[in-house]
Amino acid sequence: MSSVSAWEISVKYKLGKLKLKSTPDEFIPKNRAKHGISELALSEAAVLNINKLPDYHSDPFDRMLICQALEEQCVILTPDRLIHKYPAKVMW
Repeated sequence: MSSVSAWEISVKYKLGKLKLKSTPDEFIPKNRAKHGISELALSEAAVLNINKLPDYHSDPFDRMLICQALEEQCVILTPDRLIHKYPAKVMW
């Protein structure tokens, strides 16, 4: 799971836009471990690709996930149709 996703979850939780059974600092690691999902840190190389992306999507979290997926050759799991416009691997 991308650290970008953990960041977005934490921000939305703090703003009251996301309800969780516990705080993100408890919820995320517990559920990653429960499902055997490893942590993926955001690299400088991925961040520096942000300016190379076309402007199909304006959400900064999604743009960083796209950069990270391209850099790390990962698959993004999302129903967001705008993300399908990018050359990243997408499933859902």
